[in-house]
Amino acid sequence: MSGRNTALTPPADATAPVRHPDAPAPGELLGAHYEHCFGCGEDQPHGLHLESRAGEGVRVTAEFTVKTAHQGAPGLAHGGVLATALDETLGSLNWLLRVIAVTGRLETDYLRPVPVGTVLYLEAEVTAVAGRKIYSTAVGRIGGPEGPVAVRADALFIEVKVDHFIENGRPEEIRAAMAEPDQVRRARAFEVNP
Repeated sequence: MSGRNTALTPPADATAPVRHPDAPAPGELLGAHYEHCFGCGEDQPHGLHLESRAGEGVRVTAEFTVKTAHQGAPGLAHGGVLATALDETLGSLNWLLRVIAVTGRLETDYLRPVPVGTVLYLEAEVTAVAGRKIYSTAVGRIGGPEGPVAVRADALFIEVKVDHFIENGRPEEIRAAMAEPDQVRRARAFEVNP
């Protein structure tokens, strides 16, 4: 096998990401995109309850505490949970671009174990955009922004319209989500884009 996957390498004609003028201000808490989301939802009892904040440029930071329900090996975070934390943080970047996008590819590197009780500090940024493709990278550090790197990821997100969720989600949950005032407000926030 040879190095990184070329699907995660932006093409030569990719452009630098541009923060949308109506994006949340640096330092602003982004909030959950859906209350039942395993990554960020407040109503998900065993979820990560990950909180993301807008950073400078097209960057976000996030934190979550690894709990007993998140372990794989005794006393250590499950690798899939760590990948979920990276994916959720990377997905939060879309708030800064003001687009709706889904994960197309996520490549994760595990560099050190993450014990239960650890606060994982995550940083993510968009590196390039090519049409509907959004290229980004993230890193997770143990204990804070200066802590040792435990995980990192490169990702490709694909911009979609809200119809993607309506056509593919379970109708009863789509109806319930769209009835929530916060969800309606969030969906309308993205209507500025064609």
